[in-house]
Amino acid sequence: MAKIISLVNQKGGVGKTTTSINLAASLGKLGKKTLLIDLDSQGNASTGLGVNKGAIKYSIYEVMTNRCETKDAIIKTKFTKLSILPATINLAGLDTELMQMEYNDPEFKKNQQLKNALSTVADDFDYIILDCPPSLGIHTINALVASNSVLIPVQCEFFALEGVAQLLNTIIMTQTKLNSELTIEGVLLTLLDSRTNLGLEVVEQVRKFFGEKVFNTIIPRLIRLVEAPSHGKPICEYDPTCRATEAYLNLAKEVIDRDGN
Repeated sequence: MAKIISLVNQKGGVGKTTTSINLAASLGKLGKKTLLIDLDSQGNASTGLGVNKGAIKYSIYEVMTNRCETKDAIIKTKFTKLSILPATINLAGLDTELMQMEYNDPEFKKNQQLKNALSTVADDFDYIILDCPPSLGIHTINALVASNSVLIPVQCEFFALEGVAQLLNTIIMTQTKLNSELTIEGVLLTLLDSRTNLGLEVVEQVRKFFGEKVFNTIIPRLIRLVEAPSHGKPICEYDPTCRATEAYLNLAKEVIDRDGN
């Protein structure tokens, strides 16, 4: 049965999609069969793994609106043990459609759609990574309901903890009402520019706030990480010797170790 991990932060620009892509790819490199699910209508995670959006027959939108089976929308990538369930712009209308379905059928559970969909493929993978959009809307709530845990990327910049309280409240609400087994996988420090005192101060601030929940691994701010998605590759394939490759492999090892695998 797969461990399902949502990457969530309603702030944009914190390295969430970059981490989703590279954590999933690194888990694959370490021998774990991994599925990355793109839950953002911009489809950046799909593009970042080289998916041709014009050739997508089924996406996460069709899965969550019961237009296809989950397995029919999964695409095997050319990267080791890594598959993706892609997103298209159709996903932008998902909230309206799910609300309409719930209005038409009081038995319909709009927040359970992703959980139901993943139950049919969970035995086929070791890890399922959910790349959530920068919001706390219906896409993200579906992800939290379907997940075992939440990984929170926090950038090493001013206002790093802005909005984190709201996110934690959403997690608590989900635990209380929708998914009592949901836990916080950990907090990941991203986009560290070690040349600045501010970045190091934020590291100290976040570690003080979250304590042992903070991963030891810190993701550096590197141009190679920005370049890799435009080539449709995770950093471990685009530049195997890059410091970011080492960092994401270390993060994957931490995730595996926390599971006791």
